[in-house]
Amino acid sequence: MKVQRLIEKYKRLEGVWNAEGAELARQIFLQDLEQLDEPQPVKVPPFVADWYEENKDDFEGNLLRCVHNITSIFDGAKLNEFEKWFLIVGTKSFQTLVNMHQFGYEVEKEKRYRISMPKARNYKNHAQILCEKDGKMFWCGEWHSFRAEFTSKELEEAGFGWVFDCPGIEIEEVDD
Repeated sequence: MKVQRLIEKYKRLEGVWNAEGAELARQIFLQDLEQLDEPQPVKVPPFVADWYEENKDDFEGNLLRCVHNITSIFDGAKLNEFEKWFLIVGTKSFQTLVNMHQFGYEVEKEKRYRISMPKARNYKNHAQILCEKDGKMFWCGEWHSFRAEFTSKELEEAGFGWVFDCPGIEIEEVDD
């Protein structure tokens, strides 16, 4: 039963009970009901939302198959991003997915990064990272007027995942 329906039900019961203190108890109960929070949508990473959207039609069955598949794979390298998340988060991953199914979800904004090469900051030798993939041009360099902020997924897909492990590269997390 929804909280709002309970509130309406107990509002209609005003004056029904004659017992001493019954009306006061009803009013206190109504105040408590009105303070209850409705469940909020769960915030999840984009890859969790993607998995859910692909599997929501047969959610319970697909979740069981997913757990079976994950537990049958012992080589962590073969796991996709969602499966790795599922294992790392542990039992809370079940709760998160079930809450998504019941109460809805919001997709977390992905962290964005600005990539630069501090030792190559003079005008003539400023290092730029350029890649063309699927018709998109990727430029990294804080001075350039083109787009200079990327998600880690965009960098990985463009072949620049290595920047996160390179000591000569400066990575700055960008706030919105």
